[in-house]
Amino acid sequence: MKEDFLHYAWKFQKFTTTQLKTSEGQTVKVLSVGQHNHDAGPDFFNAKVSIGEQMWAGNVEIHLKSSDWYAHHHEKDPAYDSVILHVVWEHDAAVFAKDNSAIPTVEVKNILNTATLDSYRKLFSKKQRWIACEQEFPNVEAFTIHNWLENLYFERLQQKSQLILKELKASNNHWEAVLFNLLAKNFGLKVNGAAFYSMAQSLDFSVVKKCAEKPQELEALFLGQAGLLNETNEDGYFQDLQDKYGYLSTKFKLSNADVVAPKYFRLRPPNFPTIRLSQLAMLYAGQKHLLSKIISTHNKEAFYEIFSVTASEYWNTHYNFGVVSTKRKRKLTTAFIDLLLINTVIPLKFCYANAVKKDISEELIQLASSIDKEDNSIIKKFNQLKPIAETALHSQGLLQLKKEYCDKVRCLQCAVGNAVLGKKRE
Repeated sequence: MKEDFLHYAWKFQKFTTTQLKTSEGQTVKVLSVGQHNHDAGPDFFNAKVSIGEQMWAGNVEIHLKSSDWYAHHHEKDPAYDSVILHVVWEHDAAVFAKDNSAIPTVEVKNILNTATLDSYRKLFSKKQRWIACEQEFPNVEAFTIHNWLENLYFERLQQKSQLILKELKASNNHWEAVLFNLLAKNFGLKVNGAAFYSMAQSLDFSVVKKCAEKPQELEALFLGQAGLLNETNEDGYFQDLQDKYGYLSTKFKLSNADVVAPKYFRLRPPNFPTIRLSQLAMLYAGQKHLLSKIISTHNKEAFYEIFSVTASEYWNTHYNFGVVSTKRKRKLTTAFIDLLLINTVIPLKFCYANAVKKDISEELIQLASSIDKEDNSIIKKFNQLKPIAETALHSQGLLQLKKEYCDKVRCLQCAVGNAVLGKKRE
């Protein structure tokens, strides 16, 4: 038994009787359970109850045992002076207020709803499962899950905002520089995200803007800072970029000593760092006001136009320097652009809107709902349990659900867990 389950039982009054009684035998009628407090202090604020013939308004504290009041030193904390009712699983000790009057206590271990208690024990059994409600998840109404996923989606955006806010603070609110850092990180995907991010951070964004007038210089800048022009190579294009980077490095006093080296291992050729950095360079060479375009653009198709970029011509026949391959334009795919929208564009738009105190929730819901779901092991597993994920909004919500609720067994704070606990058994 965990204390947060008693919070749930009190909040939703999951008792077999409406006639609660104190340890002294007085009848307790609950007019308002109060506001659930997740911070320090009593567990429920501003509850209203009648005890016997007396009406009370104040706070409710919940413990597994009455004696926990003293174990937690609440008798020394003024925040607990306004507690009007003590709700416990087991009443093992009388608890007194500062005026030495006994604080009314309700013991609930014999009056908890049986079905709810059975569901709780099943949910929190020690049996190894991918998620605690694995057996019950398929039976939860899709409406409940989809509503919860929308909430989780914005919760995930709030978390992603923390990195953006940190970037803004470090750059003195330079939104364009922050966008560049985030795009670089996500152009690198999981394998080279950290490497590309370190490359971006090694550059002052003013240097990027100055080089953007000459696409080949910008490509040389990115590849050189990433350490991809350090070796000796007889390829003419390599040597040309190497010379340009040497000039830029001297001109702008650049250093890449702290840049993480990009990897090629286990990457498909279209994701080679040479290709992705060239595409990033062509994006910034072709889009002079990228931040303002992103902020003012609202639909997926328009974003596809913005990110419709191709690596420089040399890469049409190469994936790496000096190695000729089948001729094909190395263009950003819609699937790749979708990832940029999910991981960079939408979080940045969300954070920017918050900064200017503008609500664009509906716009972001529509945009995320227009993008296909992500394809990874977590989403596949959820869809095996119940085919629930169709859009990026769903898949992002499910990733948040798994990481922040399922893995941490926070079922009592989860709408799905609450639905499982509230389900009536035949």
